[in-house]
Amino acid sequence: MFAWLIRFLKARRLLPTISGTERAALEAGTVWIEADLFSGRPDFRRFMQEAYPALSEEERAFLDGPVEEVVNMVRPWDLLPSGELPESVWTFLRRHRFFGLMLPKDYEGHGFGSLGFSSIVGKLATHSMPLSSIVLIPNSIGPGELIAHYGTVEQKERWLRRLGRGEEIPAFALTEPTAGSDAASIVSSGELFRAADGSLAIRLDFDKRYITLGPIATLLGLAFRLRDPENFLGKGEDVGITCGLVPTNLPGVEIGQRHDPMGTAFPVGPVRGRGVVIPASNIFGGVEYAGCGWQMLMDALAGGRALSLPGTAATAIKAAARRVGAYAAIREQFGVAIGRMEGVQEPLSRIAGRAYLMDAVRVFTCGAVGRGQKPSVVSAMAKYQLTELARQSALDAMDVMGGKGICRGPRNPMGDGWMGAPIGITVEGANILTRTLIVFGQGSLRCHPYLAREVRALENGDPSELRRALFGHAFYFVRNSLRAAFLTLSRGLLASGAPFSRPVSRYVKKLKWASSLYAVLADIALGTSGPALKARGQMTGRFADALSWMFVATAVLRRFEAEGRPREDLPLVHWSLSTALAEIQRAFEGILANFRAPLVGWPLRVFGTLALRLSPLGSPPSDRLKSEVASLLLVPGETRDRLTYGTFLPRDPESHLAILEETFHLVHQAAPVMKKIHSARKAGTLSRGPLAAVLAPAVEKGVLSTEEADLLRRLERLRAEIYAVDEFGPEPSLENPTEEREELPVGGLA
Repeated sequence: MFAWLIRFLKARRLLPTISGTERAALEAGTVWIEADLFSGRPDFRRFMQEAYPALSEEERAFLDGPVEEVVNMVRPWDLLPSGELPESVWTFLRRHRFFGLMLPKDYEGHGFGSLGFSSIVGKLATHSMPLSSIVLIPNSIGPGELIAHYGTVEQKERWLRRLGRGEEIPAFALTEPTAGSDAASIVSSGELFRAADGSLAIRLDFDKRYITLGPIATLLGLAFRLRDPENFLGKGEDVGITCGLVPTNLPGVEIGQRHDPMGTAFPVGPVRGRGVVIPASNIFGGVEYAGCGWQMLMDALAGGRALSLPGTAATAIKAAARRVGAYAAIREQFGVAIGRMEGVQEPLSRIAGRAYLMDAVRVFTCGAVGRGQKPSVVSAMAKYQLTELARQSALDAMDVMGGKGICRGPRNPMGDGWMGAPIGITVEGANILTRTLIVFGQGSLRCHPYLAREVRALENGDPSELRRALFGHAFYFVRNSLRAAFLTLSRGLLASGAPFSRPVSRYVKKLKWASSLYAVLADIALGTSGPALKARGQMTGRFADALSWMFVATAVLRRFEAEGRPREDLPLVHWSLSTALAEIQRAFEGILANFRAPLVGWPLRVFGTLALRLSPLGSPPSDRLKSEVASLLLVPGETRDRLTYGTFLPRDPESHLAILEETFHLVHQAAPVMKKIHSARKAGTLSRGPLAAVLAPAVEKGVLSTEEADLLRRLERLRAEIYAVDEFGPEPSLENPTEEREELPVGGLA
């Protein structure tokens, strides 16, 4: 029977076709807790034993020392428009080996772990994207990492120390004008030939663009399709995608001019080459690794995608939370701080809540990578979710900042973050395709306990293996269906809440319920759509949303557990988990509402949607909870400091960010004094004019002491500086903001 089934499927061409490059992508990396979430029976007790790392003493000392020093050496506005760092900064970066953060100490690197690297580039990004990019790329997916993992002894000895010391500036050239997210379709080519000295060499032609650090690179990691017409390697004429090292001083290499990525001014541009000759020994790992470039890149991305962009996105939103919260506490309209207005508290709560959950995902994922995992699906989810949440949070921050947020200049604490938000969405795999193709497409084959076995059995024409896989799959589906039905009828109460006690255990029960529903719906979708599901991006995107929000919720629970379940963090935990469950609910509703399969489509649309509406998994945070979360950003204290730890705080007391922090603290210091003014006005002792006009009478009438009046005068002077925006001359350039401006009258702003 099963042999007949295989023949029938092959005859009708109903078997899924998987190309070699697709297979390499699907099989890259390792499987982590996403398999449990996919399975319908997640083990949260085991999840709470997974690593949730802390910085080592050496990493913390580096953050508090060299990182702190270098961020204070850079004035971001001065880098525009070229993005060129001063030579003194380059010297400092080289001296402190910023380009070898994760390289082994044997090669003059620091040997830092995943969390250390993520924290360092994140802190740099909260101050200057050009500075962060220049440090991030040499330490991320590129020549250094590929040499460290795959390089020959000779390659390691020749290049790693030079890379770690910053004597070589690396870039990785992958993207082409016609090969973006579909990087496997690259047309840059290399041809093997025998050089005059008898050694094997490669003649390269390439045209690459969007290459970060390309304009200043001295060493390229190049992805190209290798041809071997003489079959020197015994692998045929089309060897496949290969990665090699190309020094940029070779004849034929052309470094193009720069792209302008939304005005953020980090070095990025095209690189081209015509007739460039490199020895075949420059292939990463040597000639035996010819044709293995795509697998190398996919394995590197499987872990690396979890570190750099999630690290910069999470830390950037922590910085936004600190800065926008301070501004909302300082800025007054209609006689009240805008942060006390419920309309403003809503975006503030989203910024604060996302700062908490995004950092939970960052640290949790770094823990897995640090233990040797390369969780390809999790890293895709982390990259997609965190960069997307960062973009949404940047929008919220701009809404709160209002007019100050849209005027570029040194006084704008959010302008660079807003301009740079789309960059994280686009690089290392565009979010649209990461969401619609990678998370569910790769996740289903890697995480489902039977699907990959069935595909292999069909490809290999193995009836006995197919029979075992199908029977196992049938039992798995029935078990999950019964479990999902019971949990839906009980609204998740029949699930265990271990290892948590109330009030968090109810979220664990709902996540187990969500996982069981996910497993059933995924099986129905895969069974009814088959290979065609790959083209249904709207459906696969909703499955990706549900799975990734289950992972986000798990990371939040792990953070709460690892940090000792602090009660003061409960508002953030409730907000994060309520938001995650509401997003899962929305994803499931979208899946059910759009099932169009024969026979099962209309029952799922009608009865499934009805059941989910009557027994919802979750709903968005309440208004009361939003206000509670927003208030955490409006008052100084340990919770605010922990929530925003690892962001840039300037040493220069005259910098705008330092003045913002000082004014924020003065607002709270002056609150009891302002109450005296309000009481005196209410009693008729003081008039209701501008504050500057009543300070002297307040001292004369004994309402305030001289020290209290001076405190309010200083607060109003600082407030005027916080309200100020930069002014520029008539030329259409933002390079030189006006330094002098008319002093605002004390107390003259509402």
